[in-house]
Amino acid sequence: MTQSKMTDLINDYARYLRLDRGLSKNTITSYKQDISEFAQFINESNLDFFPEDRREVLDFFTDLKKSNKAENSILRMFSSLRKFYQWLMHGHYISTDPMLDMDSPKKGIHLPVALSMAEVDSIIEAPDVEKSLGIRDRAILETMYATGLRVSELINLNMDDLHLDIGLIKTIGKGDKERLIPIGDTASKWIIRYINEVRNPQINLYGNNNSVFLNFRGKRLTRQSIWRMIKGYILELGIDKDVTPHTLRHSFATHLLENGADLRVVQELLGHSDISTTQIYTHITKQRLRDVYNKSHPRS
Repeated sequence: MTQSKMTDLINDYARYLRLDRGLSKNTITSYKQDISEFAQFINESNLDFFPEDRREVLDFFTDLKKSNKAENSILRMFSSLRKFYQWLMHGHYISTDPMLDMDSPKKGIHLPVALSMAEVDSIIEAPDVEKSLGIRDRAILETMYATGLRVSELINLNMDDLHLDIGLIKTIGKGDKERLIPIGDTASKWIIRYINEVRNPQINLYGNNNSVFLNFRGKRLTRQSIWRMIKGYILELGIDKDVTPHTLRHSFATHLLENGADLRVVQELLGHSDISTTQIYTHITKQRLRDVYNKSHPRS
């Protein structure tokens, strides 16, 4: 099969995911990237895109492991290819599914980075709120830590998603699932200050935009701009951790559990469809208990 035919087939699959499965744009992009990487390997190795057995697929995953691909990336790739070949079987493109009896790679436990309360406070308070940009950044950081929103959910917040008078915000998460999340008074106050002092003047200057958080041109922010903003403050503060926008979400969940929140409640707040995804945070809290014990007990 030529590279162009492979691409056409992947695009057909993406249309199926969008129209029939109703998956989000980000999820479909992830699937396409995974399958395209496999297609590139097949093409460069002169292998068969429609293999009769699992050899080609096994060669691909062996190559991923040799290249030190992250375990989570390999797991995601395996899931993407398994679902893709199921679709090929259902559409009668192939007569044999090479992944039918293949076991999924074992997943190791990699604990996400969580910040201490002092580190969260220092990051949130880092923006210079004497400046318009600082007010906006402070409102963003307060919102991220107060709600545990994903970055994609944060940048897609619209004004009609805010229900600050009753302490709630609405968001559309993975799988286009809607959820309501409580938001505290502190974060609400900073959002209101940002809207009144920064956003409204921007709207007057650049025209109406329903997005809550805007860039200096009055447009919706991007994931990359949030990443750069947080990295800038981390560098400025000298925090020696691999902090990303997702780290505030991890810290939100960890601190809730450490302060007695029920795991099911945290699952609902984070928008996890499976409780096992949320359970990773119980490992973090247990690890912190061990660390405190080892540092504090005289005979540890």
